[in-house]
Amino acid sequence: MESFSERLKALSSAEDFMHFFGLPFAEPVLQVNRLHILKRFFQYLRRAEGLETADDVELFRRYRQLLSQAYQDFVVSTPAQEKVFKVFQDAGGTQHVQLANLRDSLAERRREAHAA
Repeated sequence: MESFSERLKALSSAEDFMHFFGLPFAEPVLQVNRLHILKRFFQYLRRAEGLETADDVELFRRYRQLLSQAYQDFVVSTPAQEKVFKVFQDAGGTQHVQLANLRDSLAERRREAHAA
């Protein structure tokens, strides 16, 4: 019989994780937030205490609870509010591009297109 960690290694998508742990989910929530949910889940795992000494049954229970918590974070909030990824942490989730940079970039692309 495969160990818990071996079974986890076979999971590759957010849907795989939700199905493996038997967690109900709304498809639209998962489609929009899949990477955010998984990243938050792994953040929770890194902070969790006692996992290194837990048996497979306890690991399953704790992982399931942490994944459920990560999913719920995005049911009631948005990626911009949760700031899981650096792009949302920098400048409150907004990026600033100067108009002059856009104008220069467009001019360069036009020159390249005419040269080709």
